[in-house]
Amino acid sequence: MLENLFSESVFQRFRVGPLAHYLNTFTAQLSERGYTKSSMKQKIRLVATFSQWLHQQHLGVNELKKEVLDNFIGYQGTPDPVRRGDLATLRLLLQHLKGKDVISSSTVEIEDNPFHHLEHGFAQYLSQERGLSPATLTNYIPLVRRFLSDRFKTDRIQLNELRPSDVTAFILRYAQSVKRSTAKLMVTSLRAFFRYLYVRGEITTDLAEFVPTVSNWRLSGLPKSLETDQIASLLKSCDQNRKVGQRDYAILLLLARLGLRAGEVVAMELDDINWEAGEFIIRGKGPRSDRLPIPCDVGEALAIYLQHARPCCSTRRVFVRIKAPCQGFSSSVAICNIVQRALVRAKIETCHKGAHLLRHSLATNMLREGASLAEIGEILRHQLPNTTELYTKVDIISLKSVAQPWVGGEI
Repeated sequence: MLENLFSESVFQRFRVGPLAHYLNTFTAQLSERGYTKSSMKQKIRLVATFSQWLHQQHLGVNELKKEVLDNFIGYQGTPDPVRRGDLATLRLLLQHLKGKDVISSSTVEIEDNPFHHLEHGFAQYLSQERGLSPATLTNYIPLVRRFLSDRFKTDRIQLNELRPSDVTAFILRYAQSVKRSTAKLMVTSLRAFFRYLYVRGEITTDLAEFVPTVSNWRLSGLPKSLETDQIASLLKSCDQNRKVGQRDYAILLLLARLGLRAGEVVAMELDDINWEAGEFIIRGKGPRSDRLPIPCDVGEALAIYLQHARPCCSTRRVFVRIKAPCQGFSSSVAICNIVQRALVRAKIETCHKGAHLLRHSLATNMLREGASLAEIGEILRHQLPNTTELYTKVDIISLKSVAQPWVGGEI
């Protein structure tokens, strides 16, 4: 495959160093992930330069340690120094070599920040010892990183320097700039993180006890929703003459018609769809999974996307990135961003812009059309009936029937 990208003379120059043997397979992987020829050329040139540098240093593939990678990144002797984006290429290379069993899984990866190892250990604790889902890890880890970055900046982490005052001061500052639900998630994340540190003996005081509580009472707010005509405008804003428009239209339909959560859309796989039975499997919170029927308009949108817009790639995820690397979305944030962009295109002003807005809209509009709370709970797949109680607050007709006369008002 390299012969199709470079001339024979350039190709021969690349055949130097311990990585030369893997350039063809690495190029094939880049092509499979949807990279353009120009991007592939840039990445292969970097790997070839890295291979030549390893040869000069008399190093083999089995010696790819953190120090070796750091030395190459900081190497200034080449006329083409490491550019922005090259770190991602080196990460892809390491993943490729691990997939080929060329290097062990214990080989140190390039770190994005000084908190990498601490976060990795915390993530393992959450998934392996507490059995939390990947979606929970996606929520917890960035919040813990934010606390660590605020406390230690770019300095070396000294966990023994953490004090209760550091925790309370951070929470008080953070809670003033975000929604109460987000602040509450931060509090939950930090409690779990401090318990992890305490159990591991990293800190001598259980700082989880000093994390302040953020008040966020159930049913204290109103569910935010869109009107039926606004949802129609949202769907119409997707340009279905473009691949990205076909993908986004199918995603928005799943959110609006079935009330799926963003994480459930991210986790959908091709094998979850049973076209003959007209249903698909939805992987909800934790280990739970449900079977839902595929409405006609949703099925049609999915079929168009899969046939004409979905890139050819190895991942089994239904929804993937249009641009390389062609892989599934890394988190539910990508789905929320799709909703936000659609709201901007449709010129819809709302204080809530995430994917859950369409889930609330489905429930609210069902209630207005006469659906019972039990029916809404079944559609939204609520495990507990009281979870659906929030929507009683938007049932104005029923509320009027039980409202008491206002003292001093008209009789």
